[in-house]
Amino acid sequence: MPELPEVETIVRDLRPALLGRTILRATLSHDDVLRDVTRRRLLGGLRGASIVDLSRRAKHAVLELDTGRRLVIQPGMSGVLLVAGEALSAADAKYAVLRAALDDGRELVYRDVRRLGTLLLLTEAEWRAYDEALGPEPLDAGFTAERFADRLGRSRQAIKKVLMDQRFVVGVGNIYANEALFAARIDPSRPANSVSPGEFAALHGEMRRILTSAIRSKGTTFRDYRTGTGAKGNFQFELLVYGREGEPCRRCGTRLTLTHLIDGRSTVFCHRCQH
Repeated sequence: MPELPEVETIVRDLRPALLGRTILRATLSHDDVLRDVTRRRLLGGLRGASIVDLSRRAKHAVLELDTGRRLVIQPGMSGVLLVAGEALSAADAKYAVLRAALDDGRELVYRDVRRLGTLLLLTEAEWRAYDEALGPEPLDAGFTAERFADRLGRSRQAIKKVLMDQRFVVGVGNIYANEALFAARIDPSRPANSVSPGEFAALHGEMRRILTSAIRSKGTTFRDYRTGTGAKGNFQFELLVYGREGEPCRRCGTRLTLTHLIDGRSTVFCHRCQH
């Protein structure tokens, strides 16, 4: 699933192309990506609306419209958001779920091969409630190591699972949780309430460093993810543990271990470095 760096990259790429543009009309190929909104309400709400802002919140791209509503897109496992200036390729057209014609002749397209993403159209009040249910942004200046430890350190669940829980801190998914825990030398299966303040400080610093580096590298591409310009990300070449199960640890040479026991997701770690 696109995580904070991937969605941040998409938003930065598309923002100049979308600000001030008016949506002339929109079409939707499938309803199963909609959450708490009907096809009729979504398409009617987009028609004639101008885009006044584009931002990221957690793993969502948020288009603020001049009507006061927000189109909120969570790309899911295989979602791609792009602005097309020419006719779509056969593949893009086949998997285009939402297509919105813009007043400059281009088209905003949400493509989702497996349709695991979600689309929401929220009023101002609905957006405030949605936003308040999410945790803090990990790269915000005010999200200190002390605040990080206070939010995560009370749980008895595995630290990796808590780190990925969007109620505690947003934007961190499986890829970057694996990487941050390895960098901080913390066993991903440890209960969060057993992690010391010093270890939380290390994890906080590594999480922020890795997310910042991933944004700089335009995110991680293994399969479906593309930037807002259609290019692949490059952070997959910098990963130290994720996707490297069975390979030697680049820190100590020990064979990296894969488990699905923590949260049902693939967790790769070094049992020597992350003792």
